[in-house]
Amino acid sequence: MALFNNLPKATKTLRVLARLLSYPDAELRGHLADMRGALHGEKALPAQRLAELDALIDTLQRKEALEVESDYVELFDRGRATSLHLFEHVHGDSRDRGPAMIDLAQTYEKAGMYLGEGELPDFLPVVLEFTSTQPPREAREFLAEMAHIFNAIFAALQQRQSAYACVLGALLELAGEKASPVEIAAEESIDAVWQEPVVFDGCSSKGQSKPDQPQPIHIVPKAQRQARPAQGAQA
Repeated sequence: MALFNNLPKATKTLRVLARLLSYPDAELRGHLADMRGALHGEKALPAQRLAELDALIDTLQRKEALEVESDYVELFDRGRATSLHLFEHVHGDSRDRGPAMIDLAQTYEKAGMYLGEGELPDFLPVVLEFTSTQPPREAREFLAEMAHIFNAIFAALQQRQSAYACVLGALLELAGEKASPVEIAAEESIDAVWQEPVVFDGCSSKGQSKPDQPQPIHIVPKAQRQARPAQGAQA
């Protein structure tokens, strides 16, 4: 019981994590420096997890806006495994989801929190905003009730090698669970980023049935070339 009585306050940390899981529009990206400062100031997370969150923030600051927004949509809006709508992981499209949404919305209202137009109560950033208003013990217990869902999303993000996995890892730790570290991908050097591709890389005249005759050119996407050995164009 003493563990719960001495829990560190994580109000700002939970709000920052909620923002990091929100759509990365211009307003959000404009506050990334303040969000980093809040995480480090509150010190509710271990140093390793803070370093991972720093790396995610660096990525959101460094990449072009359209790329960041496209990555977010591709990751969270196109597949149930990484969905941030928690009841999709529990109820799917069953009829049970509706009553569960009503119950959760009523929980918010009893605490004085009302949803904005179009907001769904099971959207993880909304859940975290509510959790941030609770005392430390209640906040941890509330997060612990959802730890199995966090684990599922965490595993899916790890499998996709997404930097966003560190946010779910942080939530698991705030819930009192253990979460594995997230590998921080090294940035490409500027030379590698701007390196010109080899002209007709992957195309070869070896093995052609008629090497003395004009051969059609087949353009092979880079991803396919990396997935299998390059093959020569065939007549």
